Amino acid sequence: MIQLNGEEKTGYDGVSVEELVEREGFSKARIAVEINGKIVGKAEYSTVCVHSGDVIEVVSFVGGG
Repeated sequence: MIQLNGEEKTGYDGVSVEELVEREGFSKARIAVEINGKIVGKAEYSTVCVHSGDVIEVVSFVGGG
């Protein structure tokens, strides 16, 4: 089980950040991902995996004027 934006989620142990982002419906172009307090660079989304116990924050950027 992981914690994603304050919610407990199951079924993500061992999946890449890229897959997690896709499954959750986030747009990769407008987000930042942090795992256990460390920012994950977009270039690493396909190689960094999520593990049980991880605390993940996905922050979406919204433009406006």
